[in-house]
Amino acid sequence: MKKIGFIGVGIMGKSMIRNLMKAGFEAAVYNRTKEKALDVVQEGAVWCDSVAECAAGRDAVISIVGYPKDVEEVYFGEKGIIANADKGTYIIDMTTTSPKLAVRIAQEGEQAGLHPLDAPVTGGDTGAKAGTLTILVGGKKEDFDACKTVFEAMGKNIDYEGPAGCGQHTKMCNQIAIAGALAGACEAMAYAKNVGLDVRTMLNSISTGAAGSAQMSNVASRVLDEDFNPGFFLKHFIKDMSIAQDEAQDVDTKLAVLDDVLAMCRELEEQGMGDLGTQALIKHYKW
Repeated sequence: MKKIGFIGVGIMGKSMIRNLMKAGFEAAVYNRTKEKALDVVQEGAVWCDSVAECAAGRDAVISIVGYPKDVEEVYFGEKGIIANADKGTYIIDMTTTSPKLAVRIAQEGEQAGLHPLDAPVTGGDTGAKAGTLTILVGGKKEDFDACKTVFEAMGKNIDYEGPAGCGQHTKMCNQIAIAGALAGACEAMAYAKNVGLDVRTMLNSISTGAAGSAQMSNVASRVLDEDFNPGFFLKHFIKDMSIAQDEAQDVDTKLAVLDDVLAMCRELEEQGMGDLGTQALIKHYKW
């Protein structure tokens, strides 16, 4: 496997493309906004003018776009990946999207003679840059095995989760857990500030103990430097939590913490903060 088509040159995708090229893969790229891809093109990626062009003639096609509607646009129809990828191509959606949509892609992809995998990631922009992403893969086990070297170029913890849709279901579990951990870190910081503690000292003290988490050390703590830049957009976290909420309702599972955090984040988005990082949740607590 040598030739990779990559659709979605955003915060995550750009670093993932660079790591694929470092590992020796030939990368062809497409993005709705060409300007965002110019730097990786200058570094050796080949620009394509359409999804169809990016999908044709590749050993594998990877997508990481924004929302489920974007995934649908990329995969289906006459101009989509499924209609234009060569038979035998591995098609890998690394967007966090609906498990139901992942199953649909798998069904239609297999009918077209393709090898579909859903492979959402976690680890944020820092993990994408370092090539240390956790990659959660659903689909056929033999297809997962065939793509292992592709995944190893972008991540460290690479797990086969089960049939189509199971990668997305596992990512929902990840986002559910993050909601609680991020809110907990923000609440600890708000409490510390309001009782007069030095918040940085407090975080340094408790982050190495039982309360420690990546959300505390790597995300919420950015607030102390007034850094609200998105390692992961608040609006995309809202999208993920909304999918998790819908999937939980389908199996009659109440997620009280997720419901509360989602409501907080939606309020912040209504106030114009959707393009900030998820650490903007602290603003719910009048920080």
